[in-house]
Amino acid sequence: MKAIAEWLAHLEGLHPRGQAGIVLGLERVAQVKEALGQKQHCPVIIVGGTNGKGSTCAYLENIIDRAGYKVGCYTSPHLIDYNERVRLNRRPASDAQLCAAFARVEAARQAAGDVALTYFEFGTLAAWEVFAEAGVEAAILEVGLGGRLDAVNAYEPDISIVTTVAIDHTEWLGKDRESIGFEKAGIYRAGKAAFCADPNPPQSLLDHAAAIGAGLRLIGRDFGFERPAAESSENRLQWRWWCRSAEKVLKRTLAYPGLRGPTQLSNASVAMAALEALTDKLPVTMQAIRPGLIETELPGRFQVLPGKPAIVLDVGHNPQAVKVLADNLSSMGFFDRTYAVIGMLNDKDIAGALLPLKGKIDYWHAATLTGPRGTPAGKLIEIIGAAELGGDVFTHDSPQEATAAAQGRAKEGDRILVFGSFHTVAGALEVLRKKL
Repeated sequence: MKAIAEWLAHLEGLHPRGQAGIVLGLERVAQVKEALGQKQHCPVIIVGGTNGKGSTCAYLENIIDRAGYKVGCYTSPHLIDYNERVRLNRRPASDAQLCAAFARVEAARQAAGDVALTYFEFGTLAAWEVFAEAGVEAAILEVGLGGRLDAVNAYEPDISIVTTVAIDHTEWLGKDRESIGFEKAGIYRAGKAAFCADPNPPQSLLDHAAAIGAGLRLIGRDFGFERPAAESSENRLQWRWWCRSAEKVLKRTLAYPGLRGPTQLSNASVAMAALEALTDKLPVTMQAIRPGLIETELPGRFQVLPGKPAIVLDVGHNPQAVKVLADNLSSMGFFDRTYAVIGMLNDKDIAGALLPLKGKIDYWHAATLTGPRGTPAGKLIEIIGAAELGGDVFTHDSPQEATAAAQGRAKEGDRILVFGSFHTVAGALEVLRKKL
């Protein structure tokens, strides 16, 4: 049997652009899915959205696990190891489990006429094979890109969630929120519960949900959260979730979730509302929800590492995500200087993404990301200068070099921010793990 590295090389070789290959459409996945004879045997939750998908999946996964169910969760991309994408009860699938699944998908792909699957399509089918073999009682599938034509949409969700709708991946999804909203709403199903946690959803999303007869539930109208008005120290550590259910309003007072930042209340709220809608198939209690929220961890989502100087890791790479990041940085307290390690892909709105950090960075350590979608460090520096974001600038050949340079300069009272891409955070983690 091939080792996992050999399988991943094979997956990349099936598409001329390798791992970066993006060809939207469900026909190829459906062909191989049928050849595999895949059947859905448990409740399925599909989670899409521009930002917040990973956090929402993590809350769902942790709560369902705490409730005693066998849960599978498929997300992308990974930071260090491919196995991170396919998890069983919060643990990455083993090499053996993945290799066996890859072998079955490959056999079915060839039997179906040598279908040219992309890297993500192949991985999606393999993830379901792992879940089926393990006999999971709930499956959480994170959309890779868009929704309507994304590989995970080949499966039939019991619950569909769109977290937020913002400008990103315009080459494939359209240039404005209305176009992008329509693509993301493609994961909704007629007669099934559909959620949107964006406080200002595009009209296209609302219209599509109505046209197909989805049971659309909106944040602020059908579910949501409240922060206590009282200023006591006890109240500041709590928030209130609410949800309209069976002509009554449920309310729960909770400790703040484990993931940092105000936007996490939206992600936690929609996760809880989705689970409430699944009560008949997958009942969970507050005894699972409370620790499930508090103990959720997710690398690279405003992750603050212990020690001094403070190190913040964030995979945010579009204007909405970096605006949230900038707000979270402002709430951290005072630091003498902030060093930014930045690396981004060239299909992103780099100038728009960096603008929320204007005047907040003292030293920029720009890193070149390799590959066809990578942006050279010199180009990043040009954008930082043209936007007059402030701070001194340095260029580096890789995120590893940039991280090491920032660490070499930063003092105990300083802060290092690593952001802009999963690739940037992954490179930084290589350096930081060695130091730790």
